[in-house]
Amino acid sequence: MNLICESERLDDYVQETDEVDFSHALIRAKVNELFHSSQTEIEKAKIAFAFVRDKIAHSWDIQGEKVTCKASEVLAEKEGICYAKSHLLASLLRSQGIPTGFCYQRLTLLDTPEAGYCIHALNAVYFRSLNKWVRLDARGNKKGVQAQFSIAEEKLAFPTRKEFEEKDYPIIYTKPHPKTIAVLKKYTDLLEMYKYHLPESL
Repeated sequence: MNLICESERLDDYVQETDEVDFSHALIRAKVNELFHSSQTEIEKAKIAFAFVRDKIAHSWDIQGEKVTCKASEVLAEKEGICYAKSHLLASLLRSQGIPTGFCYQRLTLLDTPEAGYCIHALNAVYFRSLNKWVRLDARGNKKGVQAQFSIAEEKLAFPTRKEFEEKDYPIIYTKPHPKTIAVLKKYTDLLEMYKYHLPESL
Protein backbone atom coordinates (compact mmCIF):
# COMPACT_ATOMS: atom_id res chain seq x y z
CA MET A 1 0.00 0.00 0.00
CA ASN A 2 1.17 3.51 -0.80
CA LEU A 3 1.25 5.52 2.38
CA ILE A 4 0.39 9.22 2.15
CA CYS A 5 1.84 11.73 4.58
CA GLU A 6 -0.62 14.24 5.99
CA SER A 7 2.28 16.71 6.17
CA GLU A 8 5.39 17.00 4.02
CA ARG A 9 7.31 18.33 7.04
CA LEU A 10 9.00 15.65 9.12
CA ASP A 11 9.11 18.14 11.99
CA ASP A 12 5.34 17.75 12.28
CA TYR A 13 5.91 14.09 13.16
CA VAL A 14 8.15 14.80 16.14
CA GLN A 15 5.97 17.42 17.84
CA GLU A 16 4.70 17.07 21.38
CA THR A 17 0.93 17.07 21.86
CA ASP A 18 -1.47 16.60 24.77
CA GLU A 19 -1.57 12.86 24.07
CA VAL A 20 2.08 12.51 23.04
CA ASP A 21 3.46 14.10 26.22
CA PHE A 22 7.09 13.05 26.11
CA SER A 23 8.22 15.84 28.44
CA HIS A 24 6.30 14.18 31.29
CA ALA A 25 8.58 12.92 34.06
CA LEU A 26 7.38 9.32 33.72
CA ILE A 27 8.09 9.29 29.99
CA ARG A 28 11.51 10.88 30.49
CA ALA A 29 12.41 8.27 33.07
CA LYS A 30 11.39 5.42 30.77
CA VAL A 31 13.28 7.01 27.88
CA ASN A 32 16.43 7.11 29.99
CA GLU A 33 15.91 3.47 30.90
CA LEU A 34 15.30 2.23 27.35
CA PHE A 35 17.65 4.28 25.21
CA HIS A 36 21.28 5.38 25.08
CA SER A 37 23.19 7.52 22.64
CA SER A 38 25.03 4.70 20.88
CA GLN A 39 21.83 3.05 19.64
CA THR A 40 20.73 3.54 16.04
CA GLU A 41 17.26 4.80 15.18
CA ILE A 42 16.27 1.29 14.14
CA GLU A 43 17.51 -0.17 17.41
CA LYS A 44 15.60 2.44 19.38
CA ALA A 45 12.42 1.81 17.41
CA LYS A 46 12.71 -1.95 17.94
CA ILE A 47 13.23 -1.51 21.68
CA ALA A 48 10.33 0.93 22.03
CA PHE A 49 8.04 -1.26 19.93
CA ALA A 50 8.79 -4.37 21.99
CA PHE A 51 8.24 -2.47 25.23
CA VAL A 52 4.84 -1.07 24.25
CA ARG A 53 3.70 -4.32 22.63
CA ASP A 54 4.80 -6.65 25.42
CA LYS A 55 4.92 -4.64 28.65
CA ILE A 56 1.80 -2.52 28.23
CA ALA A 57 -1.34 -4.65 28.34
CA HIS A 58 -4.14 -4.21 25.83
CA SER A 59 -7.06 -3.30 28.07
CA TRP A 60 -9.56 -5.50 26.26
CA ASP A 61 -7.28 -8.53 26.45
CA ILE A 62 -7.06 -8.24 30.24
CA GLN A 63 -10.66 -7.05 30.57
CA GLY A 64 -9.35 -3.92 32.22
CA GLU A 65 -11.47 -1.13 33.63
CA LYS A 66 -9.34 1.97 33.09
CA VAL A 67 -9.56 4.18 30.02
CA THR A 68 -6.13 5.69 29.35
CA CYS A 69 -5.32 8.28 26.70
CA LYS A 70 -2.15 10.31 27.27
CA ALA A 71 1.13 8.46 26.83
CA SER A 72 2.03 9.19 30.44
CA GLU A 73 -1.28 7.69 31.63
CA VAL A 74 -0.71 4.56 29.55
CA LEU A 75 2.74 4.17 31.04
CA ALA A 76 1.53 4.80 34.59
CA GLU A 77 -1.36 2.32 34.36
CA LYS A 78 0.54 -0.14 32.13
CA GLU A 79 -2.53 -0.63 29.96
CA GLY A 80 -4.50 0.91 27.12
CA ILE A 81 -6.36 0.04 23.96
CA CYS A 82 -4.64 0.39 20.58
CA TYR A 83 -5.33 4.13 20.40
CA ALA A 84 -3.62 4.75 23.72
CA LYS A 85 -0.73 2.39 23.02
CA SER A 86 -0.05 4.20 19.75
CA HIS A 87 0.25 7.43 21.75
CA LEU A 88 2.90 5.86 23.98
CA LEU A 89 4.96 4.44 21.13
CA ALA A 90 4.88 7.79 19.36
CA SER A 91 5.88 9.54 22.56
CA LEU A 92 8.90 7.32 23.15
CA LEU A 93 10.14 7.65 19.57
CA ARG A 94 9.41 11.35 19.15
CA SER A 95 11.42 11.99 22.30
CA GLN A 96 14.38 10.71 20.29
CA GLY A 97 13.62 12.85 17.26
CA ILE A 98 12.35 9.85 15.30
CA PRO A 99 9.36 10.90 13.15
CA THR A 100 6.32 8.87 14.16
CA GLY A 101 2.78 9.19 12.85
CA PHE A 102 -0.59 7.57 13.34
CA CYS A 103 -2.25 5.13 10.94
CA TYR A 104 -5.65 3.46 11.05
CA GLN A 105 -7.53 0.43 9.82
CA ARG A 106 -11.24 -0.32 9.64
CA LEU A 107 -11.73 -3.81 11.03
CA THR A 108 -14.54 -6.03 12.14
CA LEU A 109 -14.95 -5.58 15.87
CA LEU A 110 -15.23 -9.25 16.82
CA ASP A 111 -14.00 -11.01 13.67
CA THR A 112 -17.27 -10.96 11.71
CA PRO A 113 -19.22 -8.13 10.06
CA GLU A 114 -22.34 -9.04 12.06
CA ALA A 115 -20.69 -7.65 15.19
CA GLY A 116 -19.99 -4.35 13.49
CA TYR A 117 -16.79 -2.49 12.74
CA CYS A 118 -14.22 -0.45 14.61
CA ILE A 119 -11.24 1.75 13.89
CA HIS A 120 -7.90 0.25 14.87
CA ALA A 121 -4.80 2.39 15.46
CA LEU A 122 -1.17 1.70 14.74
CA ASN A 123 1.93 3.78 14.02
CA ALA A 124 4.14 4.63 11.08
CA VAL A 125 7.80 5.38 11.75
CA TYR A 126 10.14 7.20 9.37
CA PHE A 127 13.67 5.83 9.27
CA ARG A 128 16.07 8.36 7.83
CA SER A 129 18.69 5.66 7.28
CA LEU A 130 16.23 3.78 5.07
CA ASN A 131 14.47 6.83 3.63
CA LYS A 132 11.08 5.22 4.16
CA TRP A 133 8.07 4.94 6.42
CA VAL A 134 7.36 1.62 8.13
CA ARG A 135 4.06 0.73 9.78
CA LEU A 136 4.33 -0.93 13.19
CA ASP A 137 1.51 -2.26 15.34
CA ALA A 138 2.25 -2.45 19.06
CA ARG A 139 -1.31 -3.47 19.96
CA GLY A 140 -0.09 -6.55 21.83
CA ASN A 141 0.09 -10.15 20.73
CA LYS A 142 -2.22 -13.00 21.71
CA LYS A 143 -3.55 -16.17 20.13
CA GLY A 144 -4.14 -15.36 16.47
CA VAL A 145 -2.35 -12.00 16.68
CA GLN A 146 1.40 -11.93 16.07
CA ALA A 147 2.63 -8.46 15.15
CA GLN A 148 6.39 -8.15 14.78
CA PHE A 149 8.98 -5.43 14.30
CA SER A 150 9.88 -5.61 10.63
CA ILE A 151 11.42 -2.99 8.35
CA ALA A 152 11.27 -5.12 5.21
CA GLU A 153 7.83 -6.72 5.14
CA GLU A 154 4.87 -5.56 7.21
CA LYS A 155 3.95 -7.91 10.04
CA LEU A 156 0.91 -6.21 11.50
CA ALA A 157 -1.58 -7.48 14.04
CA PHE A 158 -4.45 -7.54 11.55
CA PRO A 159 -4.14 -8.01 7.80
CA THR A 160 -7.25 -6.41 6.32
CA ARG A 161 -9.79 -8.70 4.67
CA LYS A 162 -11.49 -7.09 1.68
CA GLU A 163 -14.21 -9.72 1.65
CA PHE A 164 -15.33 -8.37 5.03
CA GLU A 165 -15.03 -4.75 3.85
CA GLU A 166 -12.06 -4.12 6.10
CA LYS A 167 -9.62 -1.49 4.89
CA ASP A 168 -6.32 0.26 5.48
CA TYR A 169 -6.43 4.05 5.54
CA PRO A 170 -3.35 5.30 3.67
CA ILE A 171 -2.86 8.57 5.54
CA ILE A 172 -0.02 8.93 8.06
CA TYR A 173 -1.46 11.49 10.48
CA THR A 174 0.70 13.90 12.45
CA LYS A 175 -1.66 13.71 15.44
CA PRO A 176 -4.06 11.08 16.79
CA HIS A 177 -7.35 11.23 14.91
CA PRO A 178 -9.98 13.37 16.68
CA LYS A 179 -12.53 10.54 16.58
CA THR A 180 -10.25 8.27 18.59
CA ILE A 181 -9.44 10.98 21.12
CA ALA A 182 -13.11 11.86 21.54
CA VAL A 183 -14.12 8.34 22.52
CA LEU A 184 -11.26 7.99 25.02
CA LYS A 185 -12.25 11.25 26.67
CA LYS A 186 -15.98 10.60 26.72
CA TYR A 187 -16.17 7.17 28.35
CA THR A 188 -14.94 5.88 31.68
CA ASP A 189 -16.16 2.27 31.40
CA LEU A 190 -13.53 0.55 29.28
CA LEU A 191 -15.48 -2.57 28.40
CA GLU A 192 -18.64 -0.68 27.46
CA MET A 193 -16.62 1.75 25.36
CA TYR A 194 -14.81 -1.03 23.54
CA LYS A 195 -17.92 -3.08 22.77
CA TYR A 196 -20.32 -0.32 21.82
CA HIS A 197 -18.70 3.06 21.21
CA LEU A 198 -15.53 2.77 19.14
CA PRO A 199 -15.77 4.73 15.87
CA GLU A 200 -16.63 2.59 12.86
CA SER A 201 -14.98 4.78 10.23
CA LEU A 202 -12.83 7.89 9.87
